[in-house]
Amino acid sequence: MKIAIYGQNYAKDSTQNALEILVDELSKYNVEVLIESDFLSQQNEVVLNNSALKTFTELNKTFDLLISIGGDGTILRAITYVKDLGIPIVGINTGRLGFLATIQTEEIDSALSEIFNGDYKISERTLLSVTTEPESQVVGHTNFALNEIALSRKNTTSMITVETHLDDEYLTSYWADGLILSTPTGSTGYSLSCGGPVITPEANNFALTPIAPHNLSARPLIIPDKTKVTFKVDGREDQFLMSLDSRIVTLPNTTTVTVKKAGFAIKMVERLEETFLDTLRKKLLWGEDRRN
Repeated sequence: MKIAIYGQNYAKDSTQNALEILVDELSKYNVEVLIESDFLSQQNEVVLNNSALKTFTELNKTFDLLISIGGDGTILRAITYVKDLGIPIVGINTGRLGFLATIQTEEIDSALSEIFNGDYKISERTLLSVTTEPESQVVGHTNFALNEIALSRKNTTSMITVETHLDDEYLTSYWADGLILSTPTGSTGYSLSCGGPVITPEANNFALTPIAPHNLSARPLIIPDKTKVTFKVDGREDQFLMSLDSRIVTLPNTTTVTVKKAGFAIKMVERLEETFLDTLRKKLLWGEDRRN
């Protein structure tokens, strides 16, 4: 079995501690371990002196598993390595909320035992795929997002207008700071902070959520995930920002952005006792009322 380890937050003691524990636990199994080269180079001497460790700069289909150390943002970066290879991802949480990275450092040993015994489940997560017209080199081959695609203003305090079409039918022109198109996975992220709805991972939907709209009738909209969504931005500046999860590119206002459901999914490894509803209660304190 061939396992990749990826991480961020290089200087965090919690990240280094989790990596040391993970490497030690994996040594108990008959597996080949490779650590992303930049991540390994930033670790302390305890990890660096482990001569058995190898590194990788990109993944291929020979890998069986990727273990991400960090928070949900780290997993969003990890998918740019996984792409359409179908490699399952395990998230070890050394960040904050951890909707995707749900395994705590103290649970690494028990979680690995379950995984190697086959006692786990796979949650397939829908992605968004982006194309631009004219074609933009800045988007490149990582033209997909697990959480959301967001269009927003740049170098101005003025709002922008986002003309929006659904399957080539005109919807409206949002006058706002920007507009978010999120997947069910991303519904608990940026979209939620802008008043968007929570969508369960199994739902075949996307959510359109305006960012600080000026028109009070502009409300979040749920659409089928088979919908082709087209955007055209106008504003006082000649450029706007487009973010694909944590990756940001600058595009001219002459660009037409088209977003569809990607042709592949990301496989998240989950423990058998984990459920999305349980995560909502634990992470968002869903429905909690201190009076009761």
